[in-house]
Amino acid sequence: MPMGGARILVTGLQIGESPRWHDDRLWLANWGTQEVLTVNDDGSTAVVVRVPTSIPYSIDWLPDGRLLVVSGQEAKLLRQQADGSLVTHADLSGIGEVFNEIVVDRHGRAYVNGSSIALVLPDGTVRLVAEDLAFGNGMAITADDSTLIVAESHGGRLTAFDIAPDGGLSNRRVWADLGNGAPDGICLDADGAVWYADVPHQRCVRVDQGGEVLQSVEVDRGCFACILGGEDGRTLFILAAQWRGFEHMFDLSGTGVILAVDAPAPAAGRP
Repeated sequence: MPMGGARILVTGLQIGESPRWHDDRLWLANWGTQEVLTVNDDGSTAVVVRVPTSIPYSIDWLPDGRLLVVSGQEAKLLRQQADGSLVTHADLSGIGEVFNEIVVDRHGRAYVNGSSIALVLPDGTVRLVAEDLAFGNGMAITADDSTLIVAESHGGRLTAFDIAPDGGLSNRRVWADLGNGAPDGICLDADGAVWYADVPHQRCVRVDQGGEVLQSVEVDRGCFACILGGEDGRTLFILAAQWRGFEHMFDLSGTGVILAVDAPAPAAGRP
């Protein structure tokens, strides 16, 4: 059973990824099922859209409330229409072959990563803004909109960029050296700390800039992603599942869970 004071909210998922707290609900991508789910307070789930894509896929929203979905293997960013259908918002194939995570800023500009970072403007225009990521994963934008933080899973670090007025990225630097940590999904809190999920070490860790560990929640399976939410923004939702390596990525067995634990500081920034 999970440890670290976490309580089980949902069981029976495949691999939960890309959690978001949006419209007073938890949202997530349930990898292996092509579903985007919402979760209610009682742990009940509902399918809000089915994604005609394979792993990976991730979600965020434009400022006007329209859902964006990264179709990772297809190198496309999709947009949900009023009738629920998904259309192509941007073609990312000119930047890379496979894409992973997304975060959208207050202007509706989407950052989408893989081994590089693509910037997608609200009109669907795409440009390359960063390269050579060591397995780019979760991303977050600070509350003052000045900094993009990216998890480099195979680099054992959180990397920061300054965000220019036109959305471009510069001043690449190590925000936190995590040693042997393998950061996956991340989120920010109001104290300026980052929570990161770690699959091989089966934990979620809260660190400050520089990498000092402030808190760790140990569980009994790989932690893929986390997000702060709830009524006061002080609940850390952890998406975890048994992990048997990339060679078994599509051999899923319903071990995915959503855990909830009280956090010392509320959510901040984006997502």
